[in-house]
Amino acid sequence: MRWDGQRADQAGQQALPGLPGLVRSVRTPEFSGVVFHEVLAKSVLNRVPGASPMPFEWTVNPYRGCAHACSYCLHGDTPILMADGTTKPLAELVVGDRIYGTERRGNYRHYVPTTVTAHWTTLKPAYRVTLADGTQLIASGDHRFLTERGWKHVTGATSGPGRRPHLTVGNKLMGTGHFAAPPKDSLDYRRGYLHGIARGDGGAPRSPQAIARVADYLGGDGGLTLPVDRPRTPTDEWRKGLLAATFDADGTFANRILRLPNLGPEALAQVQEALTRFGFQHALEERRLPMARRCVRVDGGLPEHLRFFHTADPAVTAKRTIDGAAIKSPAKLDVVEVEPLGLDLPLYDITTGTSDFIANGVVSHNCFARNSHTYLDFDAGHDFDTQLVVKLNAPQVLKRQLQAPSWTRAHVAMGTNTDPYQRAEGRYGLMPGIIRALRDSGTPFSILTKGTVLSRDIPLLAEVVRDVGVGVGVSIALLDRDLQRSVEPGTPSPAARLELVRRVREAGLPCGVFVAPVLPGLTDSVEQLDSLLRAVAEAGATGVTVIPLHLRPGTREWFAAWLAREHPLLVPLYRRIYGKGAYAAAGYREALAARVRPLLRRHKLASSATTRWPEGSTPEVAPAVAAPEQRQQLTLL
Repeated sequence: MRWDGQRADQAGQQALPGLPGLVRSVRTPEFSGVVFHEVLAKSVLNRVPGASPMPFEWTVNPYRGCAHACSYCLHGDTPILMADGTTKPLAELVVGDRIYGTERRGNYRHYVPTTVTAHWTTLKPAYRVTLADGTQLIASGDHRFLTERGWKHVTGATSGPGRRPHLTVGNKLMGTGHFAAPPKDSLDYRRGYLHGIARGDGGAPRSPQAIARVADYLGGDGGLTLPVDRPRTPTDEWRKGLLAATFDADGTFANRILRLPNLGPEALAQVQEALTRFGFQHALEERRLPMARRCVRVDGGLPEHLRFFHTADPAVTAKRTIDGAAIKSPAKLDVVEVEPLGLDLPLYDITTGTSDFIANGVVSHNCFARNSHTYLDFDAGHDFDTQLVVKLNAPQVLKRQLQAPSWTRAHVAMGTNTDPYQRAEGRYGLMPGIIRALRDSGTPFSILTKGTVLSRDIPLLAEVVRDVGVGVGVSIALLDRDLQRSVEPGTPSPAARLELVRRVREAGLPCGVFVAPVLPGLTDSVEQLDSLLRAVAEAGATGVTVIPLHLRPGTREWFAAWLAREHPLLVPLYRRIYGKGAYAAAGYREALAARVRPLLRRHKLASSATTRWPEGSTPEVAPAVAAPEQRQQLTLL
């Protein structure tokens, strides 16, 4: 009765009436700030994409969303084209931001400024759309992109109730293709910029933005003064600064033509070398200019002009606008693949005045318009860890699905997406019924968790393991309680998780431990790893896998913000380790492995070198599936 009294719809809170199968939305004092959306699901058994390196074929997730909020488990970094020609991650947009949308004029759509009127996030199954030029877009199946044949959803069907226009291989999206990454605000970039400004052939900043940038660079901590000589071996960041300054000083962008004029012989050589280095098509215009100065024209149309602006990042944004430009380009934006990622992700969306926006170079529709669609639609401010969908009938639905004649009793994994033993499980108690359904059908399964609620079901698991294969995995990233509160708020303490491992082992069950993620400079010292592995061994773990932090797209920016706020001195280290991609640099991984090997031997811990899943975390009956050789680091989903 007390739980019923907390119904969100009775209290005037959003109850997500458009969520399929919704029974009610509730709040409770035990979970401050969290709304539970209780639904009756039609299916809870999900197939893992065939190309996945994971050692299981199926997953079950009774919850969507997780109260175990982690600083390294957030998403939303699709770059959006702003009205000043810069880009900003979709997750960081705010109501009132000026961005680019489109409007139809005659036979073409044209870029026009528009305003963000709403911004929110939703939790949905994610898909990756890959285009011929390498552009990748992470979106829900319901999202729509503009193609040469009109708006199309990411997924759909050609017949039946799911019929709708959807992307297929060969469809061409409209836009310029993926945006270039902006330069780093490094000392080399600043030196290149100041050298370009003070090149000595007449160019000088006249824009307040350029003057302010020069003043900032000269007044910074780098001790820079004018003139700044060209280095003997310029870096790419130096070249980007040079191009930005050259454009700020005299560059023009008019009538869709980008020019860098008034270049003396030395500046001309440097600019042409930089443009060639970054692969920009350019030409030397044969025009008579005072004092034998020359003009370089950057060719390639709007895609290359935007790439120039994003690569160099000039300070003068007024010269970067593309208002009125037609949306037509030679970019190879044909769809190559649409693939499910096999997991639900927090996905962001906005409403704009034009009902569209430019997402990583392609035209994207406002797919999640409020109160007008039948799929999950969270308000702004309610995120992955505050809006939890509970599949009330998960045990019953799973039992029915497992009774199908076609069921092959393949390994089912739980906890690879959202934690099945998060605190909400203490209220809803869905896992015992799920475990019994798996046991009764003869299906082997595994559980990965940070949640000590698992302790409640240890007697049941000890009984079930007599009939089917069972694997148990516990994630323990560190021992430092203060650091754990900072990066894993809402999760049980390291001591509580070690006690969970001990209780699982005392019950005769296997239990592998994921020491993940290892945080460079924070949890990766020999002393820290030795202490943690000693504690894991004393708890009786059957195996262990040590995994360095993986910064997926969207994760990088959120984690970077946390790092800059909490540990600013470590920012340069992370730039070196993660500057070239989502995975830690090979050198760091090799150094970490060399550090860990003797510690594993010292504490007599088994470590799997093939599947990268610790011994005991998967059922013995499941065949080992080796990760692809080129992927040297496991991604924990």
